[in-house]
Amino acid sequence: MKFAFHATMCPAEQYLPLCQAAEQAGFDTFTLPDSICYPEKGSDVYPYNSDGTREFLDGVPFIEPFILIPYLAAQTKSIRFSTSVVKLAIRQPAIVAKQLSSMAVLIGDRFDFGVGISPWPEDFEATQIPWGKRGQRMNEMMEIINGLMTGEYFGYEGKIFNMPAIKMTPVPKTPVPLIVGGHAEPALKRAAKLGDGWIAAGGKISDYSVMIDRINELRKEYGRDHLPFQMQAMSHDSFSVDGLLQLKAIGVTEVIVAFRDVYGQEPDDKTVEEKIKKIQWYADALIRPFHQAAATA
Repeated sequence: MKFAFHATMCPAEQYLPLCQAAEQAGFDTFTLPDSICYPEKGSDVYPYNSDGTREFLDGVPFIEPFILIPYLAAQTKSIRFSTSVVKLAIRQPAIVAKQLSSMAVLIGDRFDFGVGISPWPEDFEATQIPWGKRGQRMNEMMEIINGLMTGEYFGYEGKIFNMPAIKMTPVPKTPVPLIVGGHAEPALKRAAKLGDGWIAAGGKISDYSVMIDRINELRKEYGRDHLPFQMQAMSHDSFSVDGLLQLKAIGVTEVIVAFRDVYGQEPDDKTVEEKIKKIQWYADALIRPFHQAAATA
């Protein structure tokens, strides 16, 4: 099982030292959030927060992942990067495919593309994209991105998109995995049918076990159970060796670790030095003991 560190929308100047510290401590991945804007007026429904509000995100800094990741990759050696998650459905598929393939060529096989729809209608209004049929749009975008990253001529005729055959150059030798976020049945189906993995945003081991079993059932149904597949999860149980062993046992392949509960509106008031000490503590107290325990289990 791998370990990803989530810096949770930290100030821009902190990303590089935190990423370098995570790499040195033994984390496998540095994962990044995504958001393009915060509305002055809008709905306050947020599916991953206990009270459904999103005021905790007002004024929070988000850096565009396609800009930040190459910057970090150029100043690190081996740590991978992922997104948890990019709001794919509010973007344009050909442009995303070009950004994704270009970045992958430059940084090598060091990126997992975590994707989701976006729960906010205002994101769609800001990007002039219809809110309706967003699930179908997301599905077609994943198919188009995968098709364009082959480096061959690829055209598409769907319910949302119609695109003549085009070719993009260059493309990476190793396709970028598309990892789907979300807990609802449509997200699980999307991950099983179109994705190379699944991301869980937070929950209990018992809940994860049910969702992972469902994804595996769907993958078999779609005839894709023979392909590589990642199960990424953020969980409070990741703060004990026993919890980590339980997550591994139900099929989690990568644990996402964060030291600040943004959903609980915990403030970002720690210095870089304090955060680095936390990173080092986790590696010494949990990553290394987990690997030792897993090797002897």
